[in-house]
Amino acid sequence: MLPQLTSNVSAVSDDYSISVSHVSKTYRIHRQEDKDAYAAEALIKRLKGKKKYSEEFDALHDVSFDVGWGEVVGIIGRNGAGKSTLLKIINRITAPTTGRIELGGRVGSLLEVGTGFHPELTGRENVYLNGTLLGMRRKEIDQRFDAIVEFAGTERFLDTQVKRYSTGMYIRLAFAVAAHLDSEILVVDEVLAVGDSDFQAKCLRKMREVARDGRTVIVVSHQLQTVSDLCSSAIYLSAGHLIHHGTVEEVLEEYKRSFARNAPLMKEAAHRPGTGEIRFDEVGVAADITKPGQDVEVEFTVGANPGFGSRFHLSCFINNEDGMVIAQCDSRVVDFWLDPSTDNQGRLKLRTPWLKPGAYTVDLFIYAGGRATDIWEQACHFQVLPVTPYPCPTTPDGTDHGVVYPDFDYSQS
Repeated sequence: MLPQLTSNVSAVSDDYSISVSHVSKTYRIHRQEDKDAYAAEALIKRLKGKKKYSEEFDALHDVSFDVGWGEVVGIIGRNGAGKSTLLKIINRITAPTTGRIELGGRVGSLLEVGTGFHPELTGRENVYLNGTLLGMRRKEIDQRFDAIVEFAGTERFLDTQVKRYSTGMYIRLAFAVAAHLDSEILVVDEVLAVGDSDFQAKCLRKMREVARDGRTVIVVSHQLQTVSDLCSSAIYLSAGHLIHHGTVEEVLEEYKRSFARNAPLMKEAAHRPGTGEIRFDEVGVAADITKPGQDVEVEFTVGANPGFGSRFHLSCFINNEDGMVIAQCDSRVVDFWLDPSTDNQGRLKLRTPWLKPGAYTVDLFIYAGGRATDIWEQACHFQVLPVTPYPCPTTPDGTDHGVVYPDFDYSQS
């Protein structure tokens, strides 16, 4: 059975599948200096009557919108915009502080890895558990079971505990369950980025099929091309506020314009997302105009924090003009780590793939202790000139497909 709806989450009219009315979500965060390391410290403070001080953080502020049946709605925004919080409220994982959400049916969801499945149960048992939570009878789940397993491609591991699954196996089965069980609303977060390209394409086709059946799909993605290809409308969130809700073209255009407006502000570390213990001081590219096939070099300076302790790593995204992430360069995969006890200067050299002509932006992240300490989106940009890297010229149809120029050869055996 579904959990009972609370007073601020209820059934919607026949006109809409989801109706969000003046929803806000506020979290109370205790200041780091007020946290107690030992139970004795907490007891002494209580006996002395010393108060703990906390700050309030508005993850969402007065958000309102309606979603019709059969719509595929993309939710976009920078890190910390409130996207995941909104999905958790729609999915009834957390309740809004104020406001009301009305739902027109049951919600099947795929949020961050680790939610939705019980790690001690097998894949088979988790399929039936999820169906039961959606209010389905065993006979109904039986009718969909083979389709779920075929979609996920996890037949050999159905009777293995899901805690033994790789991330890819978990995601495949979790999406298959969410998409095939009898729910009127499907909610999908960024976790699809974990799968390989073939599986992602299969998921996109399935979400289109779900929408054609008259059900509603809500998808969060940083891949603007995915939103453009899949969605019929979009929502742009920024710092917990709903900036625009409309056609995909309108929303993506407003989102892209916001980067140009905010770029000067983001140069000040205090205005960027992240916990703040370690921040970039400067970021730039060695050459802001380059050619296909030439190296792209991103230079950076990171300030010291001697008291922080643990080492940290970097991640860099290269994005094209459509907002598609062309390449992710995570320093962990090449065993590159930095020491916070001293200032650090360095560079990232991207040799392949060969980038096609156009404008590109660079997002940079610092991660330490499992959390992002600095998030600098569109920290710098560069232009690739419209020349071909290949030795033989041809008509445009020989190179106009794909998002990069591949470095390849043909040979005859």
